[in-house]
Amino acid sequence: MSEPVLLVAEDGGIATLTLNRPQALNALSRELRTALVQALDRLAGDAEVGVLILTGAGRAFTAGLDLKELGGPGFGRDATEAAIADGDVIDAMARCPQPIIGAVNGFAVTGGFEIALACDVLVCSDQARFADTHARVGILPGWGLSQKLSRSIGIYRAKELSLTGNYLTAEQAAEWGLVNRVVAPEELMPTCRALARDMLSCDPTVLRAYKRLIDDGYARTFGDGLKLEADAARTHARTVTADAIATRRAGVQARGREQKG
Repeated sequence: MSEPVLLVAEDGGIATLTLNRPQALNALSRELRTALVQALDRLAGDAEVGVLILTGAGRAFTAGLDLKELGGPGFGRDATEAAIADGDVIDAMARCPQPIIGAVNGFAVTGGFEIALACDVLVCSDQARFADTHARVGILPGWGLSQKLSRSIGIYRAKELSLTGNYLTAEQAAEWGLVNRVVAPEELMPTCRALARDMLSCDPTVLRAYKRLIDDGYARTFGDGLKLEADAARTHARTVTADAIATRRAGVQARGREQKG
């Protein structure tokens, strides 16, 4: 019996999703895309899961859409167009209320690059490599890369990557501000789990609301984003009690002493 294309493990409020087609560099086949969307939607409604970690098995995070499948029997032009335009995975990641930490273990190419950009935090192995090969394959991106990449690293650097198809090393990605940090391969998952535990120590309601506030504001102008924040803060303030603030304040102070020590 073959292994599932997506592995899901839950432990202590953290759900780890592993793209599991290592022999195909975790290329996003129709089966894998469907499994990932279903898992994300299920976990989104699970109050016991506070943070998600997304990674890949083997030497790739994901190589993007499965071009071999798209070029095979039963996948004509209409099916290929539909797959490229299919934003179900990205949409599922966007509507997921929990933070998603991308544990980029290896190659994140084209559609895989777009999956990485849909995460909330990116931690890379020093073996990770990014590339946008849309122009080399002969298609245009449909999952947000042309807009998100330039907003992440600047328009000139984004054009260099997208108009050449050249690879970007993990170290260069960190220097350009694309990823949060780069670690040794054996430290990738422990680092991501430590970050997840830090997130879990926050107020769970505010954690989810804060993620949504950042994302919604980022899609607007700066002025509209400030107004969005002010409105959200006023609405939330009506639900906060003095006792809750005092309890949280004591927790913050205790954590500060621990980290300082």
